[in-house]
Amino acid sequence: MCEPRCIICPRHCHLKKNTHQGYCQIHQGITLSSAVIHYGEEPVFSGDSGVGNFFFTSCNLSCVYCQNYQISQKRNGKLIAEHELIEQMFAFENQNCCFIGLVSPSHQSSWIRSAVIKAKDQGLTIPIIYNSAAYDDIDQLKQWEGLIDVYLPDIKYSDDNHAMGYSKAKDYVNISREAVLEMYRQVGSVQFDAAGKKALSGVWVRHLVLPNNIAGSWETLCFLALELSTDIGLSLMSQYNPLYLAGQFPELDRFITKDEHESVIEMAISLGFTNIFIQDLLTAPQTGVPDFNKPDNPFVWDKTI
Repeated sequence: MCEPRCIICPRHCHLKKNTHQGYCQIHQGITLSSAVIHYGEEPVFSGDSGVGNFFFTSCNLSCVYCQNYQISQKRNGKLIAEHELIEQMFAFENQNCCFIGLVSPSHQSSWIRSAVIKAKDQGLTIPIIYNSAAYDDIDQLKQWEGLIDVYLPDIKYSDDNHAMGYSKAKDYVNISREAVLEMYRQVGSVQFDAAGKKALSGVWVRHLVLPNNIAGSWETLCFLALELSTDIGLSLMSQYNPLYLAGQFPELDRFITKDEHESVIEMAISLGFTNIFIQDLLTAPQTGVPDFNKPDNPFVWDKTI
């Protein structure tokens, strides 16, 4: 008899006997590491009242430099009931959060989506951000249509050899690009409020600049400009920190340089992107590393809740 198969994320795992666990090593259902108001997202999302973020346990990537490794790789978190997630969504809405953020939902997509649908049926009106590493199953993404206001994918690589070597995803490039194209089909370019300060909907792509051009920034930016639009939102992230297992890879075992940072900025400007958020190179790596051993407030440097 064949082992059961999970098709929630692109890995399409054969589940392990007795445990029913695949690559992400979690059971079926919603596994959550932290639910917290976060003020450190892009200003167009967090505003003055923050984003009510759900940080879901585990990940379908294995990035050797992940700053959230406590929950993505060590899987600190717990299985919760659907009604608990729904109750917390309403709590975030009642606290006047600007958005609800679903962080790393790809490998739990169907169970999270069920909760979102029920919450909206019960009157939830707060807009929702889907924040993933773009390693998403297309059929799953299509089922989110009409439920998500902002897609916030983090495109990591333009070379599958790098994706495999540093994140164990040999097919990352095509899958991530197809995923972002589907996100764009659903919500289009970023739309702002009348004051132009708050994003209301659309695709906003994050791109983490890595040392030694491991991210392949030019190829990724060209894809976004030519296949999506220069009117999408774009965050150029300079916060790379050689955490977790990065010290085992000499090419990753340092912060990025000023030249590396500025060259990616120049690329984005030359391609004509109009909505660019640029993280400050001098402060980004020192901003702080979240400590998910303190799930009630992993962002200890963040604004007091």
